Amino acid sequence: MSNLNQLDIEDSKETLEILYEMNQILNCGLNRETLNILVTMIEKGVNPEALIRVVEELRKHNYSESGGKNELFNTSNKEGFGQSSKSNHK
Repeated sequence: MSNLNQLDIEDSKETLEILYEMNQILNCGLNRETLNILVTMIEKGVNPEALIRVVEELRKHNYSESGGKNELFNTSNKEGFGQSSKSNHK
């Protein structure tokens, strides 16, 4: 791997980490994996506002389907995204 590619990868990781920290401060409830997927989709041309609407709808659907438990969007579970573990609804 060339030095340029390695620098690009390091820059991408640093940018994602900064975005994740902002996400935590703003209590957006996204884990790193989900944030990475959303950023990648935006980079490929997906409308960010449309993604917001999709995430909101998924959260609403999951919350109603789980009887008020928002487990899919729980950040204590690395597989999902949602509210921080401090406000976990389990």
